[in-house]
Amino acid sequence: MSDGPACWLCGRTLGRRIEWHHPVPKSRGGRDTVPVHPICHRTIHANLGNAELARVQGDVAALRAHPAVARFLGWIAGKPPDFHAPTHRKR
Repeated sequence: MSDGPACWLCGRTLGRRIEWHHPVPKSRGGRDTVPVHPICHRTIHANLGNAELARVQGDVAALRAHPAVARFLGWIAGKPPDFHAPTHRKR
């Protein structure tokens, strides 16, 4: 799918801006980081708190299956790597 490194969450090629996400929150002992688009990073944190992220233990498939994240992934799939739009927290 890509010509370069891919985003851990959406799988699209990374753009000019890359952020680093702790799949297991640092507050829960997580040390490893993965590259993500800024919009993907904001979507993760807008929809899941640290307790929820700790429960999935870095399982990207479980994270992708979360209803709000799955909706986001369907919407973002065809967008260019450097696409950005406002991200809103869950209500």
